[in-house]
Amino acid sequence: MNHRINRRDFLKLAGLASLGMVVPPSVRAASSRLQTEKKNVLIVVFDALSAYNISLYGYQRDTMPNLARLAKRATVFHNHYAGGNYTTPGTASLLTGTLPWTHRAIRFNDGVKDEFAGKSIFHAFDDYYRIGYSHNTLVNTLFKQFINDLNEYVPQEEFFLVNDGLIRNIFGNDEDTATVGWARAVKRTDGYSYSLFLSLLYEKYRDSKVADTASLYPYGLPNVNNDNFFVLDQSIDALGVRLAEIPRPFMGYFHFLPPHYPYKPHKDFAGAFSGDSFKPLSKPDDLFTEGRSDEFLNKWRIPYDEFILDLDHQFARLFDKLETAGILDDTWLVFTSDHGELFERGIWTHSTAALYQPVVRVPLLIFEPGVQTGRDVHQATSALDLMPTLLHLTGHPTPDWAEGTILPPYAPSVTDPADKGIMAVQARYNDPSFPITEASVMLVQDNYKLVYYTGYEELGQDTERALLFDIESDPEELNELSQAKRETASEMTNIVRKRLEESNKPYM
Repeated sequence: MNHRINRRDFLKLAGLASLGMVVPPSVRAASSRLQTEKKNVLIVVFDALSAYNISLYGYQRDTMPNLARLAKRATVFHNHYAGGNYTTPGTASLLTGTLPWTHRAIRFNDGVKDEFAGKSIFHAFDDYYRIGYSHNTLVNTLFKQFINDLNEYVPQEEFFLVNDGLIRNIFGNDEDTATVGWARAVKRTDGYSYSLFLSLLYEKYRDSKVADTASLYPYGLPNVNNDNFFVLDQSIDALGVRLAEIPRPFMGYFHFLPPHYPYKPHKDFAGAFSGDSFKPLSKPDDLFTEGRSDEFLNKWRIPYDEFILDLDHQFARLFDKLETAGILDDTWLVFTSDHGELFERGIWTHSTAALYQPVVRVPLLIFEPGVQTGRDVHQATSALDLMPTLLHLTGHPTPDWAEGTILPPYAPSVTDPADKGIMAVQARYNDPSFPITEASVMLVQDNYKLVYYTGYEELGQDTERALLFDIESDPEELNELSQAKRETASEMTNIVRKRLEESNKPYM
């Protein structure tokens, strides 16, 4: 299969890539203290990747054949949950080991509250060389809060096909203002700019730079914010090159945008599922329906699944690169996501109050250094557990702020799953400096899942509502049990109310 870009030109750039990295002065000297006997940690996140749509987890389309092959060498978590249902809360929970009502990165473009700028996985691995990159602007908002605990922050635009890093390099002290000015004066948003001549000139330059690559993407080039084009294999290649160069031990966090919308797979995967025999279940509209028809949802599900097939190929390429370079011999490799995606009940994507399985259940695979055999974990687990687990596996203490626990196969003692409830929180319309009054909260205990809603206009006369499902016998969440299992629903609802009340106390 042909690769996507001119490898020769890219590798020249990759060799120079470190010149564009942002290295905080306060941590530049840290690499001299690193000890090579410790195992590396590499977390690879694919944004908006739902476990529901992955063949390894039972999806009818064969979306990730490579992951299924590699899973034979990994610990596979079959009931793993994000901390939130979109990037900001989901990623912040993964990076801090706390729920959104604790770290308070709950609104669309907000970061964590100030005290959590020093409470992240990067801070906890303070004796490691720490490197981070993401295509996603919301993740970069968090990175900039954690910058003092990063030895190497790779700017978002580093792997765009047309790199706007020129603005950052020229106007380093006024980057935000210069970027806004560039976007308004030169780039056209919704067809408008302050300077039509400069816009047309820029677009001609941009289109000439991406023309050859664009021909490989029949649905259009993958992009961030309209015209920041990228191809995933460029980032994968750069990651392989860079990890072979940086000091050991390292802790790397790489957060790639695919399969997040816009769904733009390479030509080798575009059309792979068009016209197949798969017929998704038709489910009744939800309280928070957007009015999307099944026809609309199924139409968009196809390119999403094809984009997953594309990233599956790219992750396999990364795995092979790391294995060939010998990096996997002493590296804990994590494959996961920050949240999922919905194509049901009249709801599309993940900007919703609803917390059904496809939007909160995400993949988690952990590859142990040098291990060739796999195992399966079916106990419910949380994104909050990843940081404590990786710290435990590398001989670090769990920080006192962490709310997660060590994942089941690695914990020093066996705990009863009933003792631990798994939670996720959606509260995107609340001011983080005030109590949370409008929210969706998920609680999973044993085989039951409760979703608690409070404060929404859609509730009408009710101030709250709780939905209960037996996700073991009813994984599609078609049979709501809050009336049939009133005692269970009441007990779980009281747990959620109490936790929400406790989280609000500091903001009263």
